[in-house]
Amino acid sequence: MAKKAKKGPRQLVGLKCSVCGAFGYVTEYNKNNEQLKKQTDNEGTFPLSKYCKKCKTHTVHKTMKKLK
Repeated sequence: MAKKAKKGPRQLVGLKCSVCGAFGYVTEYNKNNEQLKKQTDNEGTFPLSKYCKKCKTHTVHKTMKKLK
């Protein structure tokens, strides 16, 4: 049975290391909630501090692109 596409404002995003540029994580976020956070406190959820396998340290990871 084939997977159905999810409905709603949730989007898949890739995270890449801001230091070395290695792609390491895939996550999803709610587009509507992200816009509300930016309006209220001028900061969103991203960038995140994640572990980079290439750098072997915790670095800032930024959104890379929307995944399908």
